[in-house]
Amino acid sequence: MKTLFTIFFLLLCFGMYAQTKEVDSLTADLDEVVISGTLKEVTKADSPVPIEVYSSRFFKANPTASVFEALQNVNGVKPQYNCNVCNTGDIHINGLEGPYTMVLIDGMPMVSGLSTVYGLSGIPQSLINRVEIVKGPASTLYGSEAVGGLINIITNDPDDVASFSADVHSTSWGELNTDLAASFRVGERVKSLVGINYFNYQQPADHNHDHFTDVTLQHRISLFNRWTVARPHDRIFSVAGRLVYEDRWGGEMSWDKTHRGGDEVYGESIYTKRWELFGTYQLPVEEPFIFTFSTTGHDQNSVYGDMPYIADQFVGFGQLTWNRQWGQHDFLSGLSYRYTYYNDNTTATTGQNQFARYTHLPGLFIQDEIALNDQNRVLAGIRYDYNSIHGSILSPRLNYKWNAKDERSIFRLSLGNGYRVANVFTEDHAALTGARDVIFTEELEPETSYNANVNYVRKFFIGNHAVLGVDMSAFYTYFDNKIVADYEYDPNLIVYDNLRGHAVSKGLSFNVDLAVRNGLKLLLGATAMDVYQEEDDVRTRQLFTERFSGVWTIGYRIPGIDLSVDYTGNLYSPMRLPLLNERDPRRKFSPWFSIQNIQLSRSFSNGMEIYAGIKNLLNWTPNRGNPFIIARSNDPFDRHPEVDNPYNLTFDPTYVFGPNQGRRTFLGLRYSLF
Repeated sequence: MKTLFTIFFLLLCFGMYAQTKEVDSLTADLDEVVISGTLKEVTKADSPVPIEVYSSRFFKANPTASVFEALQNVNGVKPQYNCNVCNTGDIHINGLEGPYTMVLIDGMPMVSGLSTVYGLSGIPQSLINRVEIVKGPASTLYGSEAVGGLINIITNDPDDVASFSADVHSTSWGELNTDLAASFRVGERVKSLVGINYFNYQQPADHNHDHFTDVTLQHRISLFNRWTVARPHDRIFSVAGRLVYEDRWGGEMSWDKTHRGGDEVYGESIYTKRWELFGTYQLPVEEPFIFTFSTTGHDQNSVYGDMPYIADQFVGFGQLTWNRQWGQHDFLSGLSYRYTYYNDNTTATTGQNQFARYTHLPGLFIQDEIALNDQNRVLAGIRYDYNSIHGSILSPRLNYKWNAKDERSIFRLSLGNGYRVANVFTEDHAALTGARDVIFTEELEPETSYNANVNYVRKFFIGNHAVLGVDMSAFYTYFDNKIVADYEYDPNLIVYDNLRGHAVSKGLSFNVDLAVRNGLKLLLGATAMDVYQEEDDVRTRQLFTERFSGVWTIGYRIPGIDLSVDYTGNLYSPMRLPLLNERDPRRKFSPWFSIQNIQLSRSFSNGMEIYAGIKNLLNWTPNRGNPFIIARSNDPFDRHPEVDNPYNLTFDPTYVFGPNQGRRTFLGLRYSLF
């Protein structure tokens, strides 16, 4: 580590005294257009809502097979694995679990409900223009599920990409990922963008010798198609669709599909079929009315050992917005309607709970952004939703922004309210796997959260040599009625209930962005936080949540030979982990750990790029320092609890705080034809 920092320091010194030009290109991020915070296209600097933007170049520094993995180097955002057997996961923002994060594609809510766990894969990265991240409640604009924040994946415009591109890479573990994209025109007014993602991994590995697969076997294909139509008066019309099919399994090394659903050899097998259709249409009237819609269908056919989970979900969403400026006021209002159909073979939709199959959620929102002067802006908004099961819900927010006259310093204050209606079986994988029974003490009520966020951004110009950006935030979120899963009350149960107290997520985050004229680029981020719940004057730290995390991306382009070096990584402090009882010999807290990667890439004038590198340089896996990871892997159906069981444990694969995949090399090829 000391050697790496020495190399970085020498590169930095060299960059400071390299030949220079104007610094305009180094500050382009100030003029990036964002939409996630206000539902309107504004520059990042003008947005009263703090938004982090990550371009496709950022994700190429550490190539991955899915958006889920790609977010591992974003400060305050953690891809969390939820199961050691099937490796499903979700995205945590500032310590809040995946169901609190809304994932959108081109501003449309796509990844929610069943997709919170199963639908984050299969978005072709060749189509991604940028990813916008808002931390903190966004329920005023986006409704339920945007409590912790949102991730908006913006796809490319067909005019801005190559007519054909390909990105293929493979790893020494036998993984193969292929991204293909093509853009074309139909006549003078119609443009289309097509993308295909294919991922395949079929080589079972058991490096920790527990007779279970370390990584799930996967076969996935995703098709994406977007159409845009040029209309009179530059009115908007675009429509897009995506199809995803995935077959994944993990379990005992001797498992095959003849054992699916049986009780002889344990395996977790998941078949996912998913379709999405979404679009934007500006009405042909003088007033700026814009209609957006999204529909998704998700079919889930899963078995966890001998426990089937068969689920079907349909979500239809439509929203009509109207935007008008009057003097200093920028007024935006909208009407929305969301319909959800959900059915499965669990107690969630049977008997007295059958009403949970259908949810109607009409809503309306109003916001006004007021330019007090050139340096001060205020945004106030409120949303009203009527949930057909839980009734009326209000979500207000207030944002204030100040910027210096030269716009090198920006201060933002955000206050907001969020809510979430939970469905345990679509959101929490632990409710389905292992040998525990699920208990609900009563009908779960909606959660409510209150959030405050302070953000300060500062740009420093180091002569004509470099630009240094500093972004600091303090956040605080308070929860009423938080839905909690108690793993510790009884080793044979998971008990779900609304917290009879409160929960808090609070902390500080810090980002540094350095761009040097000679080609050195540095991104450093750190987040310190405290996430806990308090009930009956007893404070309990949240499971699977670190108190400190750090990320970095260091890139250097060697002049003259078009060779780039990228060094990426993350660092996590200890997390509290679920033990089955006081005799459980596994660690109660995870150790400090870091996943680090390095890549070399070489570009050629014919549009080709070759890249290669090493992932997980330190070869870290969570079994270090633990006698085992999966409890009772030798008896996954708990048939013989009295045999070879000195700690009185049951089968449990939910003790997971990091990926089981160790060091591996990768080699890839990119090609673009313009």
